[in-house]
Amino acid sequence: MRPAIIDIEASGFGRDSYPIEVGVILPNGQSFCHIIKPPHHWTFWDKDAEAIHGISRQLLLERGRPPKEVADKLNRLLQGKKVYTDAWAHDVSWIGKLYDLCGMPQLFALDSLRSLISEQQVLLWHPTKTAVIAEMKLARHRASSDALILQETFHRTYSHCKGC
Repeated sequence: MRPAIIDIEASGFGRDSYPIEVGVILPNGQSFCHIIKPPHHWTFWDKDAEAIHGISRQLLLERGRPPKEVADKLNRLLQGKKVYTDAWAHDVSWIGKLYDLCGMPQLFALDSLRSLISEQQVLLWHPTKTAVIAEMKLARHRASSDALILQETFHRTYSHCKGC
């Protein structure tokens, strides 16, 4: 079992933060990732967050995709689907901010990855995730890489616990 996973990198944390990158990995392995060009009124920037994800505000301004384009592509890719996240409280807010900005309905649902994970999987999660990161050699803390790591960690712990 491989659920659809979404991961979002943001300008920081808190009320004024906003999404800067969205990554998705579907059950069939198809992936989607775009950085988002912030509109002029999205100004909050946390240097500590930048140090983690490695995306500069300048990169967003130069190479980011328009928010409406990203929201539209997400809707077309995920319409009618449930997509799971490991940071639901933050991600639902950031996705909401993106769709509010665009004046578009969000055509997919976000749910917490925790809702899929059994207690047996919880016990295996951190060591399995550490092994997945080491094996995949995904050093970047970016949305698409993080989504892939989460999906593979879920798959391995689920497969291990089927008989639990």
